[in-house]
Amino acid sequence: MPLSAAEIVRHPAALRSVQEQSRALIHVYETTPRLAAVFATQQRWLLAHVGLALHFRRDPNDRRTEMTMARFIEVVRRNSVASRNTAEAFVKEMLRYNIAEYISASGDGRAHPMRVTEGTIETFTGWIHAHLRTLDRIDGGNRLTTFLDRPGMLSRLQPLIADGLLASEGVREPGRTFSLFIWLNNGGIVMDWLMSGIDPEDVHLDRIPTSVISVSEFAHWLKLSRTHLARKLNDGEALGSIGWVGQRGHSVMWVSRQFFDEYMAVQTSKLAVVDLAFEGSLSQADES
Repeated sequence: MPLSAAEIVRHPAALRSVQEQSRALIHVYETTPRLAAVFATQQRWLLAHVGLALHFRRDPNDRRTEMTMARFIEVVRRNSVASRNTAEAFVKEMLRYNIAEYISASGDGRAHPMRVTEGTIETFTGWIHAHLRTLDRIDGGNRLTTFLDRPGMLSRLQPLIADGLLASEGVREPGRTFSLFIWLNNGGIVMDWLMSGIDPEDVHLDRIPTSVISVSEFAHWLKLSRTHLARKLNDGEALGSIGWVGQRGHSVMWVSRQFFDEYMAVQTSKLAVVDLAFEGSLSQADES
């Protein structure tokens, strides 16, 4: 049976496992910053999953299933992910940076078939590995081994993950501080960095120390405007969600227990989606 978000968050290994996952995703950001920028905000992250799902659901023998600008926009709008203009701009950016490509040299505007490039799929597979590894750490399962033993599984698994993420209230309607950061470029990485430095022994505290001290160094590493990041941190501070143990810039930052709980709620909701999709993709394979 797939794990539920409630089961995951209650597990003693949940935090350490999620922290390891966060470090793995931070590594992806460090090694492929251009591609990682695709997932820079939650909206872009969902747009990327929509595109990947359309790519994997293509039937080479049925042109009606091709990924086109028109089909992408239709799915995005149907699921209230973004406006038409935002969706179109996203696709154009993906094409510009070779994250996606046209299948043929010529085509008819929004009906021109596209596909995700191999390099993009290879990097995204690392995202899958990280989440399956986390689930295995929590319950001692063998999802990652199963996935690695089935080369064709990604094409079944990712679309089910996308469906689950789009339908997940826990993912799409997070708490107020988490929501504050998901609209910041690389906001997910900001939160991963904050939470990955927490000592699990401190999570019972109202103010949980992190390993972050310097906002300037933090912003430089993330290639963010220091002013923009500082403004978001100030907003978080006004909510009582973050602060400094001592003098700002000369002591470690803390996150509130509520912010920590919001972060874990989203992470465990996402993991539950992945686990349910994993189970579903195995069932599809057994039926085929």
